[in-house]
Amino acid sequence: MDRFKKFGRSFRHAARGFQYVLTHEKNFQNELFIALFVVIGMFLFHVTRSEAIVLTFVIMIVLITELLNTVVERMVDILKPRVHPYAKLIKGLMAA
Repeated sequence: MDRFKKFGRSFRHAARGFQYVLTHEKNFQNELFIALFVVIGMFLFHVTRSEAIVLTFVIMIVLITELLNTVVERMVDILKPRVHPYAKLIKGLMAA
C-alpha cells in the first residue's frame, strides 16, 4: 500500500510540474501546438508505422528538451536573481 501512496505522490508532483509549463511557458505551448499538427498530419498523410515511431520520438525529445531548458533557466534565476552577463549568456545558449 505504501508503494501506491508514493506513486500517487510522485504522479501529483509530475502533474503539477506539467501544469506549470502548460500555463507559464510560451515555448512549450507553441511546441505542443505544433506537435498536435504533426500528429494530425501523421493520420492525414498515412505515414508508415516506422515513420510514426520516429516522429513520436522526435516530438518527445523536443518537449523533454524544453522541460530541461525550463529547469536550467529557473536554476539560473535562483542562483543569479539579478541580470548577470553570464546568466543572460546561459539563457541565450539554452534557448539556442
